[in-house]
Amino acid sequence: MPIPALLSLTLFLFAMTASTTTALAASPAEIRGRAFARTNCARCHSIDRHTPSPLAIAPPFRTLHTKYPIETLAEALAEGIDSGHPTMPMFTLEPDQINDLLSFLKSLQ
Repeated sequence: MPIPALLSLTLFLFAMTASTTTALAASPAEIRGRAFARTNCARCHSIDRHTPSPLAIAPPFRTLHTKYPIETLAEALAEGIDSGHPTMPMFTLEPDQINDLLSFLKSLQ
């Protein structure tokens, strides 16, 4: 096999292994939490490790742990988060949804 083709194949296999390992590392709760965040939060908040939030005043989820211990958010999520600004909708989550979302938030730390 020519060197460029071998190099391309090696890079392809490395990329496939890396993406598979990342996908396998996520727990079911984390995957459900990410889906919840994508559906309900990503319009305003960044829900990944790199991009800025679409709405400038909405903190990226990856920074929440610097302001709040993630575990302490469970009560607020159960009772309903009220941020004090009019563009933030009121959310009240069920216990399973809270666990899922917290699992996802922890994965961003």
